[in-house]
Amino acid sequence: MHPLLAAAEAGATQWPFVVLLVSVAFIIVAITKLRLHAFIALIFAAFLAGFLSAPFSPAVLEKLSKSTRAAAEGNQWLATVELTMVEFGNTAAAISISIGLAAIIGMALMESGAADKVVRRFLAFFGEQRAGAALLWSTYVLSIPIFFDTMFMLMVPLARALRLRTGKDYTLYLLCICCGGVVTHSLTVPHPGPLAMVDSLKVDVGLSLVWGILAGILPCVAGYFVARWINARVSVPLRETRGASLDDLAGISRKTEAELPSFFWSILPVVLPIFLISLASTFTVIRGSFPSVVQAMGGLETFSAVQRWVAFIGNKNIALFIGAGISLWVLARQRGYGFRKIEDLIGPPIETAGVIILITSAGGAFGLMLRNAGVGDAIKAAASGAEVNLILLSWLVAAVIRVAQGSATVAMLTTSAMVFPMMDPAAGASLPFHPMYIYLAIGFGAFCCSWMNDSGFWVVNRLSGMTETETLKTWTVMLTLVSVAGLVMTYLSAKVLPFA
Repeated sequence: MHPLLAAAEAGATQWPFVVLLVSVAFIIVAITKLRLHAFIALIFAAFLAGFLSAPFSPAVLEKLSKSTRAAAEGNQWLATVELTMVEFGNTAAAISISIGLAAIIGMALMESGAADKVVRRFLAFFGEQRAGAALLWSTYVLSIPIFFDTMFMLMVPLARALRLRTGKDYTLYLLCICCGGVVTHSLTVPHPGPLAMVDSLKVDVGLSLVWGILAGILPCVAGYFVARWINARVSVPLRETRGASLDDLAGISRKTEAELPSFFWSILPVVLPIFLISLASTFTVIRGSFPSVVQAMGGLETFSAVQRWVAFIGNKNIALFIGAGISLWVLARQRGYGFRKIEDLIGPPIETAGVIILITSAGGAFGLMLRNAGVGDAIKAAASGAEVNLILLSWLVAAVIRVAQGSATVAMLTTSAMVFPMMDPAAGASLPFHPMYIYLAIGFGAFCCSWMNDSGFWVVNRLSGMTETETLKTWTVMLTLVSVAGLVMTYLSAKVLPFA
């Protein structure tokens, strides 16, 4: 190849990294120095990434409507604006109803005293010293079939009530919920990232579930101690959120047990949506991997008929509607409120949810615009042919893609597709350890270093009441350290117990 052509090709390959660095620097300066609202900063960053990138490929422009695509072809600026709006809408479509309903459930749990009731029972059973551990392990188990953002929104009222009850350790409670939910989100089916890895790496879905659950235990233990370490250094105050003031919540926390809802009705708005979503996920796994169970339930036709109803009530939005209805009924019965008062109470959390949706969707749009700019492909090209341990390479590539574009799911999907040819026996590759170790390495790398281009960052930031700086010092640090702990465990396990 001619030297000038080679230099031009190398420059084209490296340019997406320039786009990434400039965009990241802009967000940091815009939010921390210029004090721009996170929504505005993220939208501008998405525009900047598009303006700086090379012309979008026809495959990327296919996301636009036919008329818009015709106008945007050859017009990079117009294409950038339209693609940002499309990616913003795609993210909002996935989260909006869930965030709104979860905000209502959270308000009702706090206002009725139901969250305080659950916390009192937690403390009575586990003891105050083990309250954080109780939150971590209950979240770890309950979140196996539940997306992280839904799980966090359901659990954060318990962390707030626990902080009111104990008067301390709010940072610990938040991080324990985050740790338990994030690990399962990246390691266990039926979450979308692990499902993509199962398909790309050609591993057994049942085996991936067992390995994922077991492999997540030690990193969660490490995460608990990391959370305690961060809690001793970063004290996040319990700030006001829309819906129930801190004075109201403090008054609720001083009530006697007799003045609070029963434990059953207090926990039901949280547990029932989780159960329904889990049930739908279980039916999906059974249909795909356990034909003997399908036959035992009357054959495929009968199973499919039941599954249709289970899939409906187990849809996350329908399940949360049910949970919201129960929580509002408990609030109305407990406090003697009528429809007008309930309507007044619903307004503020819905307004808060709107802000969360805007910021989270803008973060998702920024991450997807980086992907459209070719950052993921550039990382894949840079990593190809690297002569390093495949476990380390898998973790590193997943971590870099995660940092670059924000989505753990995209990081898992992209990395697993890239790594599989290096481990495919049909292509003559031979691993000195079980392929599931690659699965685990990618999963751990995919949640490393969550920051402002990750929608989960903003869900945690806004629902917890933390500032952006506090979120970076707590959530980002903890996920990074737990990710590294997962890598170390995976690497050592492959050496000691290769199962090749």
